[in-house]
Amino acid sequence: MTLTLKEKKEKFERERKHTQSALLCFYGVDGFDIYNCSIPFIHEGKEYIFGRMEKRADWARSWVRLFEKSGTDTYTLVKDSMIYQLEDPYVSMIHGDLVLGGTHVRYSAGQIDTYFGYFYKGTQLNDLTYFTTGPDCMKDIRLVEMPQGIGVFSRPRSEAIKKKYGSESIVGFTVIPNLMSLTAEAVETAPIVEGLFQYEEWGGCNQCYLLSSGMIGVIAHKSFVSEDRHGETLYVYVNTSFVMDPNGNRLLDEKILATRGCYPDYPAKRPGLTDCAFTSGLVMREDGKADLYSGLGDTCQGRTVIDYPFEGFGEIVTT
Repeated sequence: MTLTLKEKKEKFERERKHTQSALLCFYGVDGFDIYNCSIPFIHEGKEYIFGRMEKRADWARSWVRLFEKSGTDTYTLVKDSMIYQLEDPYVSMIHGDLVLGGTHVRYSAGQIDTYFGYFYKGTQLNDLTYFTTGPDCMKDIRLVEMPQGIGVFSRPRSEAIKKKYGSESIVGFTVIPNLMSLTAEAVETAPIVEGLFQYEEWGGCNQCYLLSSGMIGVIAHKSFVSEDRHGETLYVYVNTSFVMDPNGNRLLDEKILATRGCYPDYPAKRPGLTDCAFTSGLVMREDGKADLYSGLGDTCQGRTVIDYPFEGFGEIVTT
């Protein structure tokens, strides 16, 4: 019998081993929470991270800013850097360009109307160009450079998806030749990766890595609705991974990497987000393990050390 995500999470938490973890500290942004960041990345010899910034009392009123590493697990705002009206940033290197993606929320008459994935590209951090928009109401579009082009992961979510598949969302995958082929239509029509979500679960891809085997290693998140001990609704997010065989969009080795309890304590933005770990991605360490980064409770960013999640499927060859 296949376990539900809730049952898998409970099993993981019973068996998990305690490991090193930390909360990231951000300077230069007093009064704002920084969370759901990109992975740290190197540009011209310096380490940076894009962070989502938002005041604790606000919701869907976020900006994305650039931070430079200034110490162990500490980052400082890059003054006069671009302010992006986005949520949940991510970065990838595609054909020599740094690509920044994130979710843009559109308002109408003071109310949320819809949201889109926005994408910027360039070779200089202070001069990224906005170049394309994803489909209406789709988050978590992710890219990975491949020998045959660019792998694109989609994440459709709608009532029609729920009615057809039973899950709140699904993930699709397609290959395009270049960044100028990254259109809303190309993303929306990506063939589905079967078997990732069960009834009423949802989630998506967060960071994708080409492996030496030709497979794609994906760091992702999965979610479900639960209740706390007082009967209050909880939106539970867990850090997961899977390996995808691009020949036939075949899903392999899907597993939980970490849950909220793998990180230090933190305050949640709302009571329903106390068990929320929204994955960013991983960075390999010199000791062969990996630093896994995750947003926590919509208020902060954490790091925990994990074993390499794609063992047996090759090494990471692109980041």
